[in-house]
Amino acid sequence: MLTPASLVLVCLLPAPRDLEIARLLGWYRIPLRTAPKVVAVDYLAFYQPGSFGPRGGRIEYIAEVRGHELTTRLELLRDELDHPRAGEEYFKIQIGSLERLPRPIVADKWRRLTFLYTTGEYLLKASTLNDLVIQSEERQSLWQSLRERATSTSHYHTDLPEADIPPEVLLALLGIKESKTPYDTSIFD
Repeated sequence: MLTPASLVLVCLLPAPRDLEIARLLGWYRIPLRTAPKVVAVDYLAFYQPGSFGPRGGRIEYIAEVRGHELTTRLELLRDELDHPRAGEEYFKIQIGSLERLPRPIVADKWRRLTFLYTTGEYLLKASTLNDLVIQSEERQSLWQSLRERATSTSHYHTDLPEADIPPEVLLALLGIKESKTPYDTSIFD
C-alpha cells in the first residue's frame, strides 16, 4: 500500500505496448546504461509521453515494486532477435498490479522526463509533474533513503550526491529535463 513515506521512481513508458507489458506480464524494463542510481524503490509511477496520443503527457498508473533482476533485452523481448541492443543488459523490475491514480498527474509545461525520485506523499498530492519535485528542506531525507537503498543492494552505485547540490544539477541528476522539443524515447530502445 502506498504510504506518504514510500519511495517512488517516476519512469517513462515509451509506448502503449510497454503499458500492456506492465499490465499483463508484471514487469518494466530499464536499460542498465541509462538506469537511475537506485532501482530498489517501493513503487513505480509511469509517465506516458506523447506516443500515448490524447492520454500522453501524464501519469495515470503506479505499481508496487516486488523485485528486480539484471538480464538482457533479448531475454525480455524474445520477439526482437535482431534489435541492435538485443544483447545489452537491462533491469527487469517485477511489479504488482497497475493501480490507477484517483486523478492523473499532468505534465503541464514539461516535455521530457526519464526518471524522477519522489515520495508517496508528493505523489498523492500532485496535480502536475512539477509538484513531484522534492523541496529543498526535504531533499536530505530523500537522499538518505536512496543511500540506504543503494548501500543495501550490490547492484547500485553508492556515490549519491549530497543534498546541498545546486538545484539545476540536482534536477539533472534526478533525470528532470525540461524541453519544448518532442520527446526522445531512444534511451529505452
